[in-house]
Amino acid sequence: MWRIALPMIFSNVSVPLLGMVDTGVTGHLENATYLGAIAIGSTIFSLLYVSVNFLRMGTTGIAAQRYGASDFDGVRIALGQALIIALLVAAILLLFRQSLGELALKLLGANPSVREYAREYFNIRIWSAPATLAGYALIGWFIGMQNARAPLLIVVTTNCVNIALDLWFVVLLDMKVTGVAMASLIAEYSGIAIGLGLVFLELRKHSGHWLVGKLASASEYKAFLSVNGNLFLRTIALMFTLSFVTAQGARQGDLILAANAILLNLQYLLSFALDGLAHAAEALVGKAIGAKNRPALRQSVTLTLRWSLLVAISFCVVFSLGGPLLIRTLTNLVPVREAAFSYLPWLVLSPIVSVWSFLYDGVFVGATRSREMRDIMILSSVAVFIPAWYAFRFLGNHGLWLAFTLFMASRGIGMHYYYQRRLLRSCG
Repeated sequence: MWRIALPMIFSNVSVPLLGMVDTGVTGHLENATYLGAIAIGSTIFSLLYVSVNFLRMGTTGIAAQRYGASDFDGVRIALGQALIIALLVAAILLLFRQSLGELALKLLGANPSVREYAREYFNIRIWSAPATLAGYALIGWFIGMQNARAPLLIVVTTNCVNIALDLWFVVLLDMKVTGVAMASLIAEYSGIAIGLGLVFLELRKHSGHWLVGKLASASEYKAFLSVNGNLFLRTIALMFTLSFVTAQGARQGDLILAANAILLNLQYLLSFALDGLAHAAEALVGKAIGAKNRPALRQSVTLTLRWSLLVAISFCVVFSLGGPLLIRTLTNLVPVREAAFSYLPWLVLSPIVSVWSFLYDGVFVGATRSREMRDIMILSSVAVFIPAWYAFRFLGNHGLWLAFTLFMASRGIGMHYYYQRRLLRSCG
């Protein structure tokens, strides 16, 4: 478990650390407008890119099950299909980039000055789409192959390049929002170059053939698209919720928008750390199901859940004792700091509430139970989050964080119920 989980924790944590650097370099500029623009711009790309994160999750489950069954022709097909779909989706995003950008800016509802800088950020970073989406496919495939070192190298390379360029472009060259966007663009292509080299090395370990006919046949994509179509809808529901939090913060003013951006970066730090263990669950559960081994399935879930709970409790302690220091590090704007301090208790509560949904996401991805993931996510978003926000909106931003906390809790409860009642019985 730790052979897979530990590298993924390191690589995952580097992602929100990058977001924290983006926030930090803009949070120390002369006003909160730049910080708000990066928050809006990052939310747009979270919606665009993470909405197709099914390329990562679906590829992991399919590759892991074929690896467990020693089908090495099949793992090549899984990789090829994922890369082809990734490039097709990227081409669509680039083709409709102007319309997508303007629609997203309108829906998120920032003020005109923030919107203008966010548009500048979007128009540059959108050209990273082919590299970003192909990277999702490669990382998912490597996890399914029980290889967590390759994703670590890809993600850490990407983020180290990004952080270095952030500091160079923004701090030294004073390029502001343009510098943050250019840093992300260059870093994504650096990461994919590393990833393709690692694919070549991985395939040398497993004899097999590229069945080009299956990659060219539309009928061969039915199973892949069935799993990933459900994951796409599931991720859209998740990103709707996260975008709603950002949009409602923007409607409460630039101060709340900036404060929520800082707290959400810390939430992402938590999620990516816990996702490291979830990735281990994906690989191990998929392998167990491919081998039709129910004891291995149960053991995989039990081990990853125990360690996930320990990590979650540790984050509760860190956010409780060190949260103010983290906030001060991310911005020197006193009003933004004070606003973030007011809502910090929600972040202290978040790890122990969120841990269940993060872990079970990994279990369900490994089992390729994408339909159930879709249904639980949509139900949590539409039937829990939205009603909770409108019921508690009189509490202002506290009501928004309460609704988000209930959303995370409902996801964990729904997935735990399904795992106990159905998933365990279906293996072996």
